[in-house]
Amino acid sequence: MDPFKAYDIRGIYGTEINEDLAYRIGYFIPRLLKADHVIVGRDIRLSSESLHDALVSGVLDSGSDVWDLGLSTTPMVYFATAKLASDASVQITASHNPPQYNGFKISRRGALPVGGDSGLEELEELVRNEKIEIKQAKGKAIDYSYMKDEYKAFLKEFASGLENLNISVDCSSGMASLIVKDILPENTAWLNDTFDGHFPAHEPNPLEVKNCRDIMKATVENHSDIGVIYDGDADRVMFIDEKGRFIQPDYITAVLGFYYSKIRNMESGNTLVDIRTSRSTEEYLKNLGYSVSMWKVGHAFAKVKLREIDGIFGGELAGHYYIKEFFYCDSGILASLFVLKAASLLKKEGKSFSSLIESVVKYSNSGEINFRLEQKDEAIEALMRKFTEDRAPERVLDFDGYRVEYPDWWFNVRKSNTEPYLRIVAEANTPSLLDEKIREMKKIIGMFS
Repeated sequence: MDPFKAYDIRGIYGTEINEDLAYRIGYFIPRLLKADHVIVGRDIRLSSESLHDALVSGVLDSGSDVWDLGLSTTPMVYFATAKLASDASVQITASHNPPQYNGFKISRRGALPVGGDSGLEELEELVRNEKIEIKQAKGKAIDYSYMKDEYKAFLKEFASGLENLNISVDCSSGMASLIVKDILPENTAWLNDTFDGHFPAHEPNPLEVKNCRDIMKATVENHSDIGVIYDGDADRVMFIDEKGRFIQPDYITAVLGFYYSKIRNMESGNTLVDIRTSRSTEEYLKNLGYSVSMWKVGHAFAKVKLREIDGIFGGELAGHYYIKEFFYCDSGILASLFVLKAASLLKKEGKSFSSLIESVVKYSNSGEINFRLEQKDEAIEALMRKFTEDRAPERVLDFDGYRVEYPDWWFNVRKSNTEPYLRIVAEANTPSLLDEKIREMKKIIGMFS
C-alpha cells in the first residue's frame, strides 16, 4: 500500500517504509517548505533510529541543517516547531500502530500539519520522481535536545494542584514516559512506563478497549480517582473512571469544557468537535455557553479549522485534543493535565469523576464500528438511499462522509483516511432504537462485504 496518507506518511517497515524513502523525504522537505533547517525527532520503535539517520542524511545532503531533538513525543516536536519559529519539522513515528509500522509526521511553520492537500501530495511527487543532487556545501546536524526541558517547563505550568488525586497511568511502553513522569505527582501509579519498541504489554492504541485492560484493572485495584493511558507517541490520551470503565473520548471534550468554564472561568468561546461527536457533548458544551463547530476527522484538518474559528479547544473521538494555548496543536499530556484538574476539583467537592461523565451522557451511542470491505462507496450510497428516502432528515453534513441527523437518532458513515475500513457511528434516544438502527445498517453494509 502507498504509505502517503491523508495526514502523514505511514506503513510497514521494510516494505512500505525504508531508509531510502526516509533519505529522499529528508532531501526534499527543505525544498517543499523552503526551509534552511528541519527539526527532527523520533520515537522508540525498533526502526526509528535507522530511519532517523537516513532522513538526517537526506536533509544534510540537500544543504539544509538539522536541529535534532533526539527522542521525542510528537507534541514535543510541535512545541519546538512553533517555539523556534521553524519552517519544517519531522517526527519519526507510527503513533498508535503495531510495532512493525513506522512513518513520518511533517509540520510547517506554526506547527501546521503537512497533509494530503497541504503539501504531502507534492512531497510524494518529488520523492517518487525527482533526481537527487547532493550539495557541495552540506548542512550541519545540531543538538537541540534541550527543548525537552523547555517543553517540560511549559507543561509544569499546568500541573499544580493535583496532589489530592490518586492517579494510575499507563504509558503504553511508548514516548509519554519521556515527559510525564516528571510532571505528575510522585504518588502516581505507573504501568508500562519503560521504553520498549516491541510494545510487549499491548499495542500502543488506547482507543481499542482491549489495550486498556491493564489500566482499567489497575485503576480499580489502586483505588484511583482516575486512570490515564497515552498512545505510542503521546499525542492522544484516553481515560478510565474510578470504577474501571473506559470513557468514550468525545465525552472528554465536554470535560475540557468543564475545565475551562469552572477552573479557568472562560464561560464563552468557540470550540471544535469532529463529525462523529456525540450530541451529549455538543449539548453539554452549548449549555456551558460555548459555540460548537463540527468538522472533518484528523489532525491535519482540526488544527487548521481551530485556528479559523479562533477556538479555545477541540476534541475528536480518536482521543486527540487541540488546545489554543498549545499553538492549536494536540498534546495528550497537556490534555490529561486539564482533565486531571477537573477531577481534582470534583474530588474537593466530594464528587467522583464518573459523576461528571454521567451528567454529560444523555443518549445511547454505538462508538465507532469498523467494516473491512472494498465497495465502500457503494455501501455509503445504499445507506444514504435507505435512510434519506424513508424519512427526511433534519440535517445532513457531507464534509467527511455523511452525518445524517433526525430528532431521535443520527449516524455518521465515512471511509477511513488511513486504513481499509468503512466506519459508522450511530446514536439514539433509547438503547432499543439504537440497536434497531445498527441492525439495519449492518444488513445493508453486509451486502457489499
